[in-house]
Amino acid sequence: MNSKKKGPPKNLAAGRPPVLHRAKSISRTATKALINKHHLLQKRKRQAIAKGDKAEEAAIDAEIEALGGLERYQEASLQGQRHDRGGDSSRVLMQWLGTTLSSHKSESGRCLRMLEVGALSTQNACSKSGHFDIERIDLNSQGEGILEQDFMERPLPRDESERFDIISLSLVLNFVPEPKDRGEMLRRTTQFLRVPGRYIDSPRLAANFPSLFLVLPAPCVTNSRYLDEERLAAIMKTLGYALVESKTTQRLVYYLWRRVRVCKGPGPAFPKREIRSGSTRNNFAVVLS
Repeated sequence: MNSKKKGPPKNLAAGRPPVLHRAKSISRTATKALINKHHLLQKRKRQAIAKGDKAEEAAIDAEIEALGGLERYQEASLQGQRHDRGGDSSRVLMQWLGTTLSSHKSESGRCLRMLEVGALSTQNACSKSGHFDIERIDLNSQGEGILEQDFMERPLPRDESERFDIISLSLVLNFVPEPKDRGEMLRRTTQFLRVPGRYIDSPRLAANFPSLFLVLPAPCVTNSRYLDEERLAAIMKTLGYALVESKTTQRLVYYLWRRVRVCKGPGPAFPKREIRSGSTRNNFAVVLS
């Protein structure tokens, strides 16, 4: 394991699991336990670095090594990513939009522009549908057709031609380390979407676009101390979004948010505030400053 010490994470890559293309088979229970333990150790390590506690940092590095080091964590991360992602989440999006997209394609012959953040494959349901012109990015590109890029460092669109009809943010927000950075990621999506009202000549498109497809592990919303669906909806409303579709399964929550207005000012703040108590709750939060 590389023992070089680094400062506090400055970009989203610090919160995402690394990629290893040939993962060994790990049981689901062991995968979850190892990933959770590693994330806890990484959080403690960031705190130790922030305090300048070299002894604590070295002790945490030793714990990580005892777990099998980076190689073992990479194996668990890739395996866990499969479980967490619940297969191809874009199938749900296609179920919601299939009829609308088919009508649009037959009438205009044009594809809609999609930005897929955290793309894993070029062969998912959206890619195969033929309805989207897709630009795919990921922090750790896993293949041709996926640009290695941090969404938070992506250059802003210069004009409307560089904006998108829809952004896919599937199991990306939960890998962002800090709550305030999650809020900023959601805020930043609005800068890459087309302006509301563009689809005035197509009522079906206007009912669904421009939009954000957001997927999270279900416990982030259903079992968090700091976030529930009501608070998430309030945050999204502040950013100019309205809920179009939603679906909750045992593992995942899926949302389609339509951008309905352009926000002129910063809007109300959403600090980290406990809304549900209990020892079994998790600490997932989204903060808007």
